[in-house]
Amino acid sequence: MSTYEAVIGLEVHVELKTQSKLFCGCSTEFGKEPNTQVCPVCLGLPGSVGVVNKKVVELATKAGLALNCEIGTHTWFDRKNYYYPDLPKGYQVSQVFRPIAYKGYLDIEVEDEQKRINITRAHIEEDPGKLVHSGASITTSHSSCADYNRSGIPLVEIVSEPEIRSGAEAKAYLEKLKAILEYTGVSDVKMEQGSLRCDANVSIRPVGTTTLGTKTEIKNMNSFRAVQRAIEYEVDRQIAVVEDGEAVIQETRGWDENKGITLSMRNKENPDYRCFIDAELTHIKLTPEWIEGVKASLPELPDARKKRLVEEYGLPAYDAVVITSSLDLAEFFDATLAQFPDAKLISNWIMGELLRLLKAHSMELSEAKVTPDRLAKLLELIKKGTISNKIGKEVFELMFKEGNEPEEIVKEKGLVQISDEGQLTEILAEVIAKNPKSVEDFQSGKEQAIGFLVGQVMKATKGQANPGAVNGMLKEMLTKK
Repeated sequence: MSTYEAVIGLEVHVELKTQSKLFCGCSTEFGKEPNTQVCPVCLGLPGSVGVVNKKVVELATKAGLALNCEIGTHTWFDRKNYYYPDLPKGYQVSQVFRPIAYKGYLDIEVEDEQKRINITRAHIEEDPGKLVHSGASITTSHSSCADYNRSGIPLVEIVSEPEIRSGAEAKAYLEKLKAILEYTGVSDVKMEQGSLRCDANVSIRPVGTTTLGTKTEIKNMNSFRAVQRAIEYEVDRQIAVVEDGEAVIQETRGWDENKGITLSMRNKENPDYRCFIDAELTHIKLTPEWIEGVKASLPELPDARKKRLVEEYGLPAYDAVVITSSLDLAEFFDATLAQFPDAKLISNWIMGELLRLLKAHSMELSEAKVTPDRLAKLLELIKKGTISNKIGKEVFELMFKEGNEPEEIVKEKGLVQISDEGQLTEILAEVIAKNPKSVEDFQSGKEQAIGFLVGQVMKATKGQANPGAVNGMLKEMLTKK
């Protein structure tokens, strides 16, 4: 066991779901041609002054409330001064001194253990522009171009206390945070589009001590799994540095996904951003009544939904966690349940077939052709005995691929389950005749031999025979012999 423990704090940058930017009317639509969604305000041209987007304040307040934060009734914006090519003004507008939300927390579960991670603050700030590199990364590029479409897009930065102790805890925290922000409609939280980005501040210290070690900041992590791997690597790296008698340097490091290592990007010793209040932007004053109105608009959050699924429908806790892990999945479950009232069976199909196929095809649920209505109809066909469970899985794959109704697929492919005794008797007699050893085993008391014979019948009928009818008929026929 290591004599050092990890001390990790996360800074999560969340793009708020607005149609226009923080201080101007430019569109926030993703994927447009570079520098086509800009104006004098978001380009920071001299003499341009912006106006605060009210929707941003509402969404940031909603995020803070959902994260159990206190909401500041009097806040303002500050200038965080530094030079970088993606920041045309020479400063970033943020909330350094008075965040809109603070003193919150998030409860996570790792390896069946509950843990509370405290949240220091959640503040509004503007996104800088984006550098488009000629190579795979900034460290391997010979040139970069600046795209200011992102400049001025509204963000809320959520900063945790340094209370995370492992990469697994960091991943659990991010998954829970993502679900909450998605449920509230604060953000679409699409990491691949930059709507949710995470920086990790990582340090180590001897077990049993409380003094924080020198930290490094890790950037360029594009998935929760990457965050976990980057933290695990960086912790091991810092321990090796210290055990070699050297000192950890305070710096920014990038994560190389292909190599599975962090790489030094720039020194970050004693940064001085010379922050001061932005006198050109109006202060934000929120009344208790307005805050209560935002609080009343909060939807059912993941923990409450999980509890409802367990208590009202008897789902196992594990199933409820998976189902509520994303809003789309939870709503798919509820919509299916409204048409086919068997929560556990629906859960089994969602967690089994649906998630398996989504993963295999690298698809989001919103892209799938399977709908709650079609899944409910499929389960009804199985319940009625029209098709077997095995055939049902084949039909589901065809629904997923083609988007057809289950009844149409069953009819077109001739997949109706064989339950007619006259038709089955002939098939069973043939299977019995071809497998005398299994018949002898069953008749000598080896009950498990019936399973092999049932399997042969299912094989002969390409899975269309009714397994229950086959089992009963086989036992009856073999007992008579």
